[in-house]
Amino acid sequence: MDVTQAVRTLAEVLPAHEAPSAATPFGRAARDFLYGEVWSRPGLSRRDRRWVTLTCVAAADSPQPIEDHVHAALASGDIGLEAMLEFVLHFAVYCGWPKASHVEGAIARQWDRIHRERGEQTTAWPQLGNDALRPAAWDGTARTRRGGVHRLNLTPAPPMNSPYQHAGILNFVFGHVWQRPGLNRRERRIITVASVALDDSPVLLQTHVRAALHSGDLGKEEMDEIVLQFAAYYGFAKGEALADAVETAWASKAELTEPTH
Repeated sequence: MDVTQAVRTLAEVLPAHEAPSAATPFGRAARDFLYGEVWSRPGLSRRDRRWVTLTCVAAADSPQPIEDHVHAALASGDIGLEAMLEFVLHFAVYCGWPKASHVEGAIARQWDRIHRERGEQTTAWPQLGNDALRPAAWDGTARTRRGGVHRLNLTPAPPMNSPYQHAGILNFVFGHVWQRPGLNRRERRIITVASVALDDSPVLLQTHVRAALHSGDLGKEEMDEIVLQFAAYYGFAKGEALADAVETAWASKAELTEPTH
């Protein structure tokens, strides 16, 4: 293990964060494994790794890591303010509005901090008009909305037989959120996969991992790196469940592409 490289990677990932003390097993592992091996691996961009990490620390209700990783993502320029705010909405859908509110508060604090550190006046957040709500997505027919679910999840759309399915899943989640600009579909897949993995949602986990791989939005090697990044920040037990879902989905994709005789 190149300790110098690990410390350098830590300084790049969390520029305002002191290196963990090597006097404890946790500190040595954080330095040598987390920054020396995980964050420095190829296969995912640093921006992609930030999406997985932000999802994990936000869902874990980890106050200081949330502040640290929001600051680092914004200060480094890896993620811009508008993309970060769009992340909050997508995260809210899959991990809950109270947790998303906490993240948005951290974004406000760290956005102000960054400008103060640079000796600049804090710039205002973008003011959104009603056109940002994309009303066309809400005005579509039920058939169109159900078709959108099928295109994204590669599974039949749910019936419109409850408020959850009708107003929540069909209209809001797939009729609106997944159609919004600000994040591309691949990034929404990364955030969603991490969210359903930590939510202990086995059906949704299989569904979203399968859709990400079968659609081609994420490749197998990329998904394997997501598994490792996720396990580092949310635990290897949940990481194992995500890894199993990836292998199952990948095997089913191979079966679909095998030539028939």
